[in-house]
Parts: sequence; C-alpha cells; structure tokens
Amino acid sequence: MKKITAFILSILIVLGGFVGCAGNGGNGADETRPITDSAGRTVEIPLKVERIVPLGNAPRMVTYLGLSDKVVGYSGSDPTKATPVTAYAYANRETWANVPIVGTDSAGATAYYPEEIIGVNPDVIICSYPKELADEIQTKTGTPVVIVPQGELFGKDYEQALRIIGDVCGVSDRAEDVINYINNSLADLKARASAIADADKPTVLGAAATFKGAHGIEGVYTKYAVFQAILANDVTEGLSETASGVLIDKEKVIVWNPQYIFFDSGGVGLVHADYGKNPDFYAQLVAVKDGNLYQYPSSTSYYSNVEIPIVNAYYAASLLYPEQFKDIDFETKANEVFKFFLGVDNYLDELVAVGAGYGKVTIGN
Repeated sequence: MKKITAFILSILIVLGGFVGCAGNGGNGADETRPITDSAGRTVEIPLKVERIVPLGNAPRMVTYLGLSDKVVGYSGSDPTKATPVTAYAYANRETWANVPIVGTDSAGATAYYPEEIIGVNPDVIICSYPKELADEIQTKTGTPVVIVPQGELFGKDYEQALRIIGDVCGVSDRAEDVINYINNSLADLKARASAIADADKPTVLGAAATFKGAHGIEGVYTKYAVFQAILANDVTEGLSETASGVLIDKEKVIVWNPQYIFFDSGGVGLVHADYGKNPDFYAQLVAVKDGNLYQYPSSTSYYSNVEIPIVNAYYAASLLYPEQFKDIDFETKANEVFKFFLGVDNYLDELVAVGAGYGKVTIGN
C-alpha cells in the first residue's frame, strides 16, 4: 500500500509540474508586472513586451525609440501614401507596409477598431487618449492599455511619454538618449542665440502655417516652439496666450513688416497664388524687398514632429544669426538629426524631392 501511495504521489507531483509550466507558457509568458501610466492608472502588462499597438501620437514616439519592428497594428494613415513631412510614417513605409491600420485620428476625429486590434494579438496597447477612451479600448479588446501624454513639442510631458514607453517596452536607455538629444539640441540653440542682444536680432514671422490644412501668408504661428527655441524676435508676440496657428487680417503683416518670413513649404503655393492677385501688398514688405523669404517643412503633420522642428530651428537660426552658427554645416546637421530619430540616411534628400526642402523663396515664381 505504501508503495502504491508513493507512486501516486510521484505521478501527481510530475503532473503538477506540467500544469505549472503550462500556466506560465513554459517561459514566463503569462507573468505580468504593474505599471503606472500618465493618467495614474495601474496596468498589468507582460514582463516582456514584443507586440505593440500604438495609437494617437504613440506611433511617432515608438519610432523614435527604435520599436517600429514590434508594431503589429497602429492608428494613422496609409504609410505608402505618407509624405516625408510626416517623417515617422514615411520612414516606416516599408516596415509597416503590411501592418494593419487599426485606428485613425485624422482631422481630430479619433476612431479605433476593436476587432482589428484583437486580430493582431498585441501584448499591450499604447495610446495618447483620455482615460475614459483608454478604459473603453481595454474593456473591448481585453488587452492592457497604457496611456501616455500626447506630448507638447519640446515639453516635459513628451519626456514623460518617452519614459513610460521605454519602461513598457524595455528600452529605457534609448528613451533617455532621445530625451538628452532633444535637450542638448535646445541647449545648444539657446546658448548660441543668447550671444546676441535682443535689440540686435532681426524681426521674424512664421507664416503659411499648417493647421487644419494649409494657409497662405494670413496663417501665422504664435508662440511658435521653433522660434522660442532660438529666442527669435517674433513679431506675433502678444497675439495669443497659447502656442497655435492663427488666421489674421493680412494687413497685420504690413503693420508688423518683419525682416524675415519663414513659410511652411506646404503653403508656399498659396502665397505665390496670392501674390499673383495682390502684388502691391507684397511689394510693401521689407522681407520681400530684401529677399529674406524662406521655406521649411511643416513642424506639424499628424500631430507634431520632433526631428523636423529641431532642424527648422537650426535652419532659421543659421539665417538670423549667421555668425553664431558659422561652424555648423546645415545639411550635415540636418541629416544627423534625421538619422538619430528616424534611422534613415540622407533624409534631407527625401524632403527636397517633394518640394518640402529648405531654401529661399522667390515671390511670384
């Protein structure tokens, strides 16, 4: 009897071992850990995250963190139709060519597709949505949802977003590298710009601004992060309490009469068309008379880019403060920035190829 009992016990122990292995996937796959997201929610996520679905502005952030190959579904537009101005999507146009789009935030309308998300079997969903929407997505998909801030350009909430994603996906070192790169670039720009007295800085306007579509010279930026990064003498100071794109009466541009005007490349065509109808208006502008009209790609395209605004800041500063930036070769610097964020060589060529490069604008041409 003792031998039979011992035998039965040994069988139960062996079976128990098998059950234990099956319960955690045999390799800890079912083990989880808690993480606190930006909304203060405690979310249980897998110890090792290999399959992610980023929604909202998160697809851009995971690109900067080198996680593009872990994306199994995302919200956004067709990457094969993306222009280089939507830099993260364009850089992923091959990597994500066969990755399903499981949501959209086009024109400010947020939508997600639960069945499609379930179908790609993600380990975690990362979104820049409000708590109520994140809870809804988590309930409908049965997948842990981690909220990160949408991220103000060059803001601390952007740093928080990068750190949370870095923690979730095991790339915290890269997150710190990205944060440090942004902050070091801003510190370099500020130090150089600070060497010039405010009274000696030329006046500047950011026009043909991109917000809810393209605009002509009447669409302007106020409290523009690019100009603030280089301590520019922005003529729109006091126009608004918040950073935004604003439509103004064109006559205001004549009142300001800035010495330099920078256009978003996407609105330059509208400026040319307006010049054709109103040449006398433009003839009054000192920036037109002196040939100080320039273009750069829009900082905003499906939420705000980060790499393009940094490059825009170096470009504008090199023209406004040439002596302080004479040691920097712009093309080399631009491609360095793009390579760091996007992992793509010679990205400047991609922008130039679609007319979104950096250069002088000759009005009327």
